[in-house]
Amino acid sequence: MTEAGEELQLSARRIEVEILGFEGAQAGHDTDAAGELRVSAINNMASTVLMPAFTRFSKAYPKIEFHLVVTNKFVKLAERDADIAIRLTNTPLDTLIGTRLTTVASAVYGSQDYCAQVQAGTAAEKWLGIECCGFHTSWTKDACPDKDHNFYVDDTLLTLAALKAGAGLAYLPCFMGDSQPSLSRFRPPDAKHDLGLWLVYHRDLRRTKRVRLFREHMQSEIANLRDLFEGNSAPQTNCPS
Repeated sequence: MTEAGEELQLSARRIEVEILGFEGAQAGHDTDAAGELRVSAINNMASTVLMPAFTRFSKAYPKIEFHLVVTNKFVKLAERDADIAIRLTNTPLDTLIGTRLTTVASAVYGSQDYCAQVQAGTAAEKWLGIECCGFHTSWTKDACPDKDHNFYVDDTLLTLAALKAGAGLAYLPCFMGDSQPSLSRFRPPDAKHDLGLWLVYHRDLRRTKRVRLFREHMQSEIANLRDLFEGNSAPQTNCPS
């Protein structure tokens, strides 16, 4: 890019920031529960435990055009890729407004049959290779430092399916693992693996009515699911490891 092109790009970015700031300021004057609301959420939650909550919100506010965007990557809220993001993190960005909804615990799971075989000494302890996110990848590396994997997955829904099929052991969030009767905890949750579940949005939208309504709705919904997320909801019997 030429020097003139770089200057033009900087000018375009400044204009974009001004436009987005103006749109956010105007949105703050909303007085009606109407308009478009784009929410980004993690696939394993959005398609399972959170879907009833999203559905109830849509039914309660039919004038709000609810768009659910599934991604495991951070969307750019400042550029309005989404209005609200539901994220797993212990370090939310200072530039965003955030509400911590709950803590998400994780444990090591395997199928009941596979855990019983490992316990009886008729099967070796084998771990799935995990490539879905930095958290699970790091935890798996610590638990299985020799990296003796021949089966890799890059999504927690795939991890769940593989565990149910008896493929080995892996970390799962407790809200997923404890909901599956065919799985057992191979290791219990460890507090060092706890993650915060946050609802975050750009500060320009803090007075927008549809954003406020969604935040309050999700706080109420998650409060009823706190034991499930924190790993305290009738956990499966842990297998001795």
